[in-house]
Order: sequence, then structure tokens, then C-alpha cells
Amino acid sequence: MTLPFSLPLEPSRDKATLRRQLQAERLAMVDRHRRAMHLQEVLRVWLVQRRDASIGAYWPIKGEFDALPALFRWSEADAERRIGLPVMDRETRQLRFHVWFPGCPMEEDAYGIPKPKGTEEFQPTLLLVPCVGFGPNGTRLGYGGGFYDRTLASLQPRPFTVGVGYSHGFVPWLVPEPHDVPLDAMLTDEGAVYERDR
Repeated sequence: MTLPFSLPLEPSRDKATLRRQLQAERLAMVDRHRRAMHLQEVLRVWLVQRRDASIGAYWPIKGEFDALPALFRWSEADAERRIGLPVMDRETRQLRFHVWFPGCPMEEDAYGIPKPKGTEEFQPTLLLVPCVGFGPNGTRLGYGGGFYDRTLASLQPRPFTVGVGYSHGFVPWLVPEPHDVPLDAMLTDEGAVYERDR
């Protein structure tokens, strides 16, 4: 993948340092808006091939890609389609998904991230997962809390998982840890990077 700038440092092999480095690079990208527009298009085109009617998403933080505009356009095509945002279960530290729509009541969770208030819970068949970084074969680098891995390990049937992030986050040597659940697909501003059959 090509970058519009040169990295000041080789990506760190320490995951905590690598997370901080990739987040700083993401926030500093001068072309982030243009990349976001490209990724909106990639996501909208990619969703055309899917038959899902329920998608779990996320509220963007720390310069993450905002998938909600593309998902709202997707939902407008069929009244049965639902978008959900995560609500953390404090006891299990797993995520549940509650219906979201523009203008729905929201409140902050324990981390200060907005979540739907009082909307219906549902299990998505497709889950968009934000990535701080990503590697080959569906390897994802998140924030280190393990929420998505714990959630995916518990959901039956397991939803199809799609990582979304900017192409600068590709780390070719990134390998999964034993508890990591690999992504089924990865979408960036440069297109579909990875997709496997399930």
C-alpha cells in the first residue's frame, strides 16, 4: 500500500506503542477527509453484494472512519434493514447491539462513547469492526480491550466480520494472538484488501 507521506519511524513491534503510533498517524493525515469519502464509496459498493438485513457498527472515535452515513443510505433502501451500535455489558465485558437511527436518543457509556438509549437489542448478521491497524489474513489490531474478541466468541451464529480502516494501518508482520478472532473481510480507502468465504 502506498502512503501519501513517509513514516518517521518503522512501525513498532510493541503493540501498545504501535497502537499509539498508528492513532497519531491517523489523526495527522492531511487527506483523511478524502480517504473517508473513498472508504464510504468502497463500503456502499461492497454492501450491494450482501443480503444482510442487520448490521452492527460503532460510534467513531479518535479519528476512526465514520461508517454511519454509508450505513444509513444502505438502510433507506429497505425498511427491514437495521443498524446497531454497541452497548457494553459491564458484567461480561461483551458488546450487545441496539438499534440506531439518526436522531435516536443517545447517552454516554462508561468510556464516554455515545450509545443508543432505550432502543431494541438485536443480533447483527454482519459486524463492522473499527481497526487501529491490520495485517494479513484478517489480523486486526484494536485498542487492546478485547471487547470484540469476547463478543465474537460468544455470538452464535457468529456474524460476518468486516474490518474498516485507512490503508496507512496495514502492518505486514502483524500476527494474531491466540485469543484473536480473525476478520472475514477488510475494507480500506483503497478497496477490499481481504475477503474469505464463510
